[in-house]
Amino acid sequence: MVFKIATEEAFSIPEVADALGRVSRTDNPSLDMPLVGNLYGQGAAGAHPLLKGLLDWDQRLRVMDENKVDMQLLSLTAPGVQMFESEEAIALARLANDRLAERIAACPGRYAGLASFAPQDPAEAAREIARAKTELGLHGLVVNSHTNNEYYDDRKYWPIFEAAEAHDLAIYIHPRAPAAQIDAGFRDYGMDGAMWGYGVETSTHALRLICSGLFDEYPRLRIVLGHMGEGIPFWLWRIDFMHEVMARSRPMPKLALKPSDYFKRNFAITSSGQENALALRYSIDMLGLDNVMWAIDYPYQPTAPAVKFIDEAQPLTDVEREAVAWRNAARIFHIEL
Repeated sequence: MVFKIATEEAFSIPEVADALGRVSRTDNPSLDMPLVGNLYGQGAAGAHPLLKGLLDWDQRLRVMDENKVDMQLLSLTAPGVQMFESEEAIALARLANDRLAERIAACPGRYAGLASFAPQDPAEAAREIARAKTELGLHGLVVNSHTNNEYYDDRKYWPIFEAAEAHDLAIYIHPRAPAAQIDAGFRDYGMDGAMWGYGVETSTHALRLICSGLFDEYPRLRIVLGHMGEGIPFWLWRIDFMHEVMARSRPMPKLALKPSDYFKRNFAITSSGQENALALRYSIDMLGLDNVMWAIDYPYQPTAPAVKFIDEAQPLTDVEREAVAWRNAARIFHIEL
């Protein structure tokens, strides 16, 4: 058994839960609404076990101790503050970050944290990113893919990336349900969520960032994707090949590198919700050992199988297992142990 930092572990606060409860009673057409209604229909007072897991700090520590999870890297659960109007989103992101910093300070050595921000206002988001690093000492950032059905390859959002690079904070792009541009095909068969839609949504967003030229402008920017890279590592050869083909006939930004080169240089991935030893082995071999981390996805995924997975996954050397279980997370997220 190795030391373990779990790198995609969700929490919430009652104020965000109550605000999402209010959203659940609107006619918002977002494909996030089935999840929001199920979890937050009664606000923070609701009895849904996942909501309890997000809010109950005693239960969280008990589960960690029972399964020998040394540390969780905490992030405000999806959809974060991204379904709110700008003013409310800004205020709730600040509050969630303050509470997160307080929780980390109250439990030394057990938690690290990713700061939320409100993409609705990119300039204010950049200020909150700076505050998260300089005042709160948080370890990275989290954003839940699109906001207002817009992706962040739009240059109006690039102050967010400028601030993240300047403060050396990795951005974890967490999934949410597909944006309105592509959501129609995901509304049946349970395909809107973790079975399929989350991965398609988030990988689409990540590839848009790569193809926009973002990483030529911000070459030190680090993006993290969960769920074994949302499938992108398994498509890199085809992405490179077809990007070159498309660039010959369509107006596209001219990139200095191949898409796969940016993915290997600027991205890291986690194993959240993907307890597949063959996929883990492939990802290490394709992306390099330094770019792969372990995660549970608490409380949405059970802890015990995820711990068993990292303890027993084969074939991994002892050096590889330690790197995936905690060393890479400590380095990428600047966690002092």
